[in-house]
Amino acid sequence: MLYLSGVVRPDMPAMVTPRMRQRPPVGQPWAADNGRYASPQDYSDEAYLAWLAKMPAESCLFATAPDVVGDAAATLAMSTPMLAPIRAAGYPVALVAQDGLESLDVPWADFDALFIGGSTVWKLGDAAAELAREAKQCGKWVHMGRVNSRSRMVYAESIGCDSADGTTLRFEPDRDVQSWARHVIANPSIWRTEP
Repeated sequence: MLYLSGVVRPDMPAMVTPRMRQRPPVGQPWAADNGRYASPQDYSDEAYLAWLAKMPAESCLFATAPDVVGDAAATLAMSTPMLAPIRAAGYPVALVAQDGLESLDVPWADFDALFIGGSTVWKLGDAAAELAREAKQCGKWVHMGRVNSRSRMVYAESIGCDSADGTTLRFEPDRDVQSWARHVIANPSIWRTEP
C-alpha cells in the first residue's frame, strides 16, 4: 500500500494539485488531484487539462475527475464529461466517490480508479467500504483521501485501498508517515475482503 504525501518530496510518492506548482521527481509515482476540494472557485476543466498536459503522465497512478465534496450526483454530472478527456491525455482516470454514490448508477467501465472522498462519516461507513469492494471486483485501483493517521491507514487497507494520501507532512514534516504503509503491509487486515 502506498502513502502519497501532500507535499512533493524526493523520498516518497506525492498527491499533486495544480495550485501546488510542483512536479514530482522524474520516475517517482504520483497522483493528480484536480484541486476543487481546496478551491472550487478556481477550478476549470480547461486549466486542469492544460496542467495535466505539462505533467509526467507516465509515472502517474491516476488523475481525478472534478468532484463536488459530499455530493455524488453533482460529482457524476461534473466528472462524467471529463473522464474521456483525462484518459485521452494519457492518464488513468479516477472517479471521486462522494456521499450518496452507492445509490447511483456508477459508470464502472469509464474510469480506472476509485478515489474515496466524501465526508468523514460517509467514507468510514459501510457504503464506501462496499464501493471499494465493488471497485476491486472490477479491477480498479482504490485510493482514500484525507488519511492523516496510522489508524486511518489501517482502515483504508482493511477495505481494499491500494493507496492513501494526506496532508500530515505539510504540518509535521519530520513525521514518519511511511511507517504507516510499512505497518499495513506487514500486518494485513484479517477483515480485508479480496475480490
